[in-house]
Amino acid sequence: MRSGFILSTMAVLLGLQLAGCSDNGGQGGQMQQQAPEVGFLTVKSETVTLDRELPGRTTAHRIAEVRPQVSGVIKERLFQEGQEVNAGQPLYQIDDRTYRAAVATARAELARAQATLHSNELREKRFRQLLEKRSVSQQEYDEARAQLDENKAAVAAARANLQSAQINLDYATITAPIDGRIGRSSVTAGALVTANQAQTLATIRQLDPIFVDLTQSSNDLRLLRKAMAAGELEQVSDDQARITLLLEDGSHYPQSGVLQFSEYAVDESTGSVTLRALFPNPDGDLLPGMFVRGRLPEGQRSNTILVPQKSITRDPTGQAFAMLIDSSNMVQKVKVNTERAVKNQWLISSGLNSGDRLIVDGLQRIQPGMPVTPVDTENAAPPATDGNNSANEAQ
Repeated sequence: MRSGFILSTMAVLLGLQLAGCSDNGGQGGQMQQQAPEVGFLTVKSETVTLDRELPGRTTAHRIAEVRPQVSGVIKERLFQEGQEVNAGQPLYQIDDRTYRAAVATARAELARAQATLHSNELREKRFRQLLEKRSVSQQEYDEARAQLDENKAAVAAARANLQSAQINLDYATITAPIDGRIGRSSVTAGALVTANQAQTLATIRQLDPIFVDLTQSSNDLRLLRKAMAAGELEQVSDDQARITLLLEDGSHYPQSGVLQFSEYAVDESTGSVTLRALFPNPDGDLLPGMFVRGRLPEGQRSNTILVPQKSITRDPTGQAFAMLIDSSNMVQKVKVNTERAVKNQWLISSGLNSGDRLIVDGLQRIQPGMPVTPVDTENAAPPATDGNNSANEAQ
């Protein structure tokens, strides 16, 4: 009796389980028959300005290496290291006592020559009057005249010697040749320096404005010029030709720059061409030698198709594909050619047309040929909020 009761109970439980499985299978079939929702956007062609990011380094606008032009002992340093200096500002003072003495000697020699000249001018004048009266011979007058010319030459030489001595005295005070920020000093008071020595005393760099030297491969430059010649790219306006800068940490430099010139020679070691841009640097944020990236506008292209990068997939060979929704709301897989990346989008050169419905969301749930429920992501309504949340936000 007990065994029969157990068997009956097991049969009932088994029947209930089979019924449950049958219900689940029916629900699963119903779910499989329902087309999944996918988000799409309508492909549009537009006119875009194409940019190219180029690596580069910052370079000081002007650089001056300070060296002595006369020999002597440094008596005093007249600047603070790292400060801004102006052209003509004294930087070092060399002991100038010997140069002052040389100036005094040259000034005395000039005075002696001028006194002798004055005496010989009077002598030549008297000889000229006596020659008219036949009181002196022509030879005596000619000798007086030659002596006068010799004295004039001596005065000119003495004046040049005084000027040279004064220049050396002025060189004893070493001044800044340009405006800029001066670096550290390589000498201190008491150091012996010589004229035109190889070692620099200090270096001055003008940092506002500042140069940025960008490098572009010669092949890219050739392709750019070819596209311009073929009419595929249009030259941008002056307002759009401004260059923006990305710093080492990826942040944007607030000031924009302009292209100064492009080298007309290719670097044999790198195969690249240097482009020099000029940027304002009023706050000194850019220092010479920094690694940066410049975003340079290449030109404008019309009828350009840009799509989000997440909407493009690739097979193991690297071929790019896009998933479209046809007129029957079926998934269609098409080959596309991605020419280049433009920020977070792909520039499509072929494979897509204006008006195509491109799937951008739900790619992991679909396969080519299956039906889908399209959801326009561009015109989707924002999520609704309940009244309680709205009241809380208002409070």
